[in-house]
Amino acid sequence: MDIENGVAIVTGSSSGVGAACARQLAERGCHVAINYAHNEEGARATAAACVEFGVETVVVKANVANDDECCALAQAALEKWGRVDALVNNAGTTKFNPHHELDGLSKQDFLDIYAVNTVGAYQMTRAVAAAMQRGGRGSIVNVASIAAVTGVGSSIAYAASKGAMITLTLSLARALGPEIRVNAVCPGFIQGDWLEQGLGKERYDAAKAALEAASPLRLTTTPDTVAEAILYFVAGADVITGETLILDGGNHLNTAPLARR
Repeated sequence: MDIENGVAIVTGSSSGVGAACARQLAERGCHVAINYAHNEEGARATAAACVEFGVETVVVKANVANDDECCALAQAALEKWGRVDALVNNAGTTKFNPHHELDGLSKQDFLDIYAVNTVGAYQMTRAVAAAMQRGGRGSIVNVASIAAVTGVGSSIAYAASKGAMITLTLSLARALGPEIRVNAVCPGFIQGDWLEQGLGKERYDAAKAALEAASPLRLTTTPDTVAEAILYFVAGADVITGETLILDGGNHLNTAPLARR
């Protein structure tokens, strides 16, 4: 799909993978709706970086857990450009909790995490689907996690929500074809402030070193490398739908080390 002069919505694009994805879309000439829930300053910085590539942007505050706000985000893009060609469901949340500490997660924790990571992706898809179908084309990419595949990650609730996101991807791919393709990426350890703040610097550095040492490619992902994979699904995979791509340097191949962490 040619995305030059197209329109994309990237949820959670004030930093990290979302910001990198917005910039790479803009670099290819795609107009971008920038979304944030809390970090307006970061969203404005992302928008400024996109504008440098000569595209237009709109910055919209919306919590994807809220259906009305999902609709408002989609409507903002439609009002400005009259179309939506791509949606990147990147917004996500978690609660860092060791998996063996079962009392560390409440029912409400699960509901809050699912509301953003899984239900939010569904609501955003529903909000843009009709416009994509009218336009005769659309690409949706769900940003899941290696946690969905291996069961590791920041918490059991997070892993479960991302596993549900993969199932959501399969269901939507069947339901929305032929006009709309729906795929997912599953990043492993992503270098950056979000994970470092969640784990603490000492655990972050130790985890990064261990994962890089154990992976066949001896590396971990960055926001830019994840964004490159997302852009492949958006713009370079016209015959692919319902697929999940693991991005972790091959670390998922080492099942025994993963089980021990």
